[in-house]
Amino acid sequence: MALSEGAKRKESNMQFVVSKQNLQKELGFVQGVVEKKNTIPVLSNILIESVGENTIRLTGTDLDVTIRCDMDADDISTPGSICVQARKLFEIARLLPDAPVAFKKEDNDWVTVTCDKTRFKMVGVARDAFPEVPSSKSAPTKISAEIIKAFVDRTIFAITQEESRYTLSGAKFILDDTGAKMVTTDGHRLAYVERKGVSKNGSDSIDTLIPRKTLAELTKLTAGYEGEISLGMDGNHIFFEVGPRLLISRMLYGQFPNYDMVMPKNNDKSIKFDGALLNSAIRRVALMADERSHAIRFHLEPNQLVISSQNAEEGEARETIQADYNGEETDIGFNAQYLQDFLNVVGDSAVAFEFKDGNSQAQLRPADAGEYDYKYVVMPMRI
Repeated sequence: MALSEGAKRKESNMQFVVSKQNLQKELGFVQGVVEKKNTIPVLSNILIESVGENTIRLTGTDLDVTIRCDMDADDISTPGSICVQARKLFEIARLLPDAPVAFKKEDNDWVTVTCDKTRFKMVGVARDAFPEVPSSKSAPTKISAEIIKAFVDRTIFAITQEESRYTLSGAKFILDDTGAKMVTTDGHRLAYVERKGVSKNGSDSIDTLIPRKTLAELTKLTAGYEGEISLGMDGNHIFFEVGPRLLISRMLYGQFPNYDMVMPKNNDKSIKFDGALLNSAIRRVALMADERSHAIRFHLEPNQLVISSQNAEEGEARETIQADYNGEETDIGFNAQYLQDFLNVVGDSAVAFEFKDGNSQAQLRPADAGEYDYKYVVMPMRI
């Protein structure tokens, strides 16, 4: 049955113009959460809608993580909403000339994108097909973006990559009257960072598990952002409002390991190293480590540390570092990659290496305690 002219016009609503820079920047955030291969086709799309007189809102989701970004429009001649392929629109936006970009919704949800002398016509989907975005009911708690970014940078690498270990596939985040802390582990190593005295200017404490993907997106949103983040929660989600952008994530459920039990209590030997020097030496020696285990050996003897590796097919390597150590000779095996992950974060700072013997977990931490209490526990390997 043919549509009447009025119905056609109603279907062909929404027209707006935005700057190419704004469009490309916000699409960069939103398309990051959209999965490449999706069993639910609508989730490969983003929702673009008008909010008020001069704001365009972009929303992308994989049902676990949602990002919503607001940006200024040059003009909104007809309010409304459209749904188009996220990655394709991002690819288009990156290559457009530096000129205003005009969007127009056509019949059957198609969308025309025009920029200078370039014109694209994209297949769209109905707005109704796009999932509803949850909204926070709780009063927000504010925390500095710099603290959140520091927490994630110091812990995200120790989250497990194994999907079967569900409760380890995120970070434990606690914000209460004593301050804030974040803990991650994959069962072989554990990263712990705490900052005391973070005021919780909200009513409720937070104790939750935040998925790895959410933390990765949070890193992008907080890069270069110097204000405060508003944190909110409902029964299933945690909300991070970063300026004009909102990140919504499902929380993980389950029993996170008792990290206090893992923290070594009697590592009575401690050596201080230059972090960059130690990192370079490990990186060189690891070239000859077994490709699967990445195993290297620490041999401690008075006044020096000998780092070595060997591989039956390729050969061996060793490097000696001066060390202020006068204890008994000790051999400890480590996964070189685990040590490098921590040392890459610490950079040029001095590092304290604390241990008990060759069979117990070792702990690394920045030697000069700053605002953050940062500890990294690594289980030894059999060599």
